[in-house]
Amino acid sequence: MNRKLIRPSLTDLNDQMGPRQQRKKPAPPEQTNAENFYYVKQMQTKTPMVVVLTDGEEVRGVIEWYDKNCIKVNRLEGPNLLIYKPSIKYLYKQNETGEKG
Repeated sequence: MNRKLIRPSLTDLNDQMGPRQQRKKPAPPEQTNAENFYYVKQMQTKTPMVVVLTDGEEVRGVIEWYDKNCIKVNRLEGPNLLIYKPSIKYLYKQNETGEKG
C-alpha cells in the first residue's frame, strides 16, 4: 500500500494560527548607545560645541567628559561648566551654522 504525504499550504497554517500566534517583530532595544557614541566622537575630536539650555542660554565650549546625568564643558571664556542633561534643550557643532570659532 502506497501512502501519500499530505502537507497543508503555508497560507492554511497562517490562517489556523491566527494573528496572536504568528511571529512578531522583536521590540526595539531600550538603549541604542547613539548618545554615548556622539559624545565620545565629539570629545575625541575636541569639536567646538554650542549647548542650548532649556531657558535659551547658549554655552560654547568643548565637551571634556560625560556621564549618565551630566556633561562637562571646557570653555575658553569663563569657567568650565558641569551641565545637567535635563537642562539641555539641544546641542550642535559650532561650525555647522557658519560661525567662526
